[in-house]
Amino acid sequence: MRVLFLVQGEGRGHLTQALSLAQMLQTAGHQVIGALVGVTEHRSVPAFFSNTFTAPITPVFSPGLVYNAGTNELEPFKTTVQAIRYSRPFWRSLKLVHEIIETERPDVVVNFYEMLGGLTYALLRPSVPMICIAHQYFAFHSNFQRPKGQWLYRQAFRINTLLTCFGARELLALSFDKQPDEPRNRVRVVPPLLRQEITQLQPSPGDSLLAYVTQPGLKTELLKAHQQHPGIKIDAFHAAASGPDERVDDTLTYHAIDGKRFLEFMARCRAIVTTAGFESVCEAAYLGKPALMIPQPNHFEQSCNAIDGQRAGVGIAAQKFDLDQLLAYLPTHDYTVSERFRAWHAQGYFMFLAALNRATSATPRPTSTDGFSGNRLRALLRG
Repeated sequence: MRVLFLVQGEGRGHLTQALSLAQMLQTAGHQVIGALVGVTEHRSVPAFFSNTFTAPITPVFSPGLVYNAGTNELEPFKTTVQAIRYSRPFWRSLKLVHEIIETERPDVVVNFYEMLGGLTYALLRPSVPMICIAHQYFAFHSNFQRPKGQWLYRQAFRINTLLTCFGARELLALSFDKQPDEPRNRVRVVPPLLRQEITQLQPSPGDSLLAYVTQPGLKTELLKAHQQHPGIKIDAFHAAASGPDERVDDTLTYHAIDGKRFLEFMARCRAIVTTAGFESVCEAAYLGKPALMIPQPNHFEQSCNAIDGQRAGVGIAAQKFDLDQLLAYLPTHDYTVSERFRAWHAQGYFMFLAALNRATSATPRPTSTDGFSGNRLRALLRG
């Protein structure tokens, strides 16, 4: 089977999932012929992906999300304005994606939450079947967990998710745990995609906390928490660290962002404090490390992840860097959750291969709006 990837290039989650599936497909004897990666004028293909992915990579322009430079809050209005501003180059990108698909003629296209995929299939109708993979597709599931209020952000999130998956044969919704499929929405619930590097680590008990600090505000909260609990050892990875190991005092050390070292620290920490990105929380769950999940401000998706992660028992949701909340939670954490998570993850190999086989054998291909038109679209947006 020849497989072409379409990958959203923002953050590391979808790119990491693409690397994991590529490893899986190569193990099964299939060929990943390339990856089309969405980039912006300010964001190129990350080195960790380009240095690891073994097939050709084609950067394709795709409008990205806009965050406040000071607070790191997601700004939906500016994101929409930017998308309108770049409508012409975006249209050229759609035509390029269509041309590559029709020229390369893969057996299936796998789209990792890149809007270029859904709109190409909606407007230009490539003849190759497509499936979509992302935890965001759980938004179309009846068990989807979401915070109260935030109506505007909820609608923006669901519309954006919808635009990524027009024309897809199936939506593979990555989930913390097993949930029933919902064929009516073409949703199949599947385990998280984790890199082989995670599965090869041997976790050990630790006494230190590991923090992943991406927001300026979180660093301030970290320092306050450290002052309140100076006896608790904290290793904090953040982009502004001056070197690999920047020692603040006896119990606080900053580390420059380094994916490999971060995983090594995670394997031997007691617990992790992080934003509520799906990928990092799943990695912690696999290694048996409870997580304090702090969604980025105005980031509806991360708010949902935190609630769902708490439901699944992988950690606790919080609004700020609150060590008191984490320390109170740790004695109650059920460590058998990690065993169940690992068992669920182990089912992924066969489930993903089965989905690809279904996509290549099913006929006829769905139209660009099957399952998402008229009253059904309005019902989904109301959900």
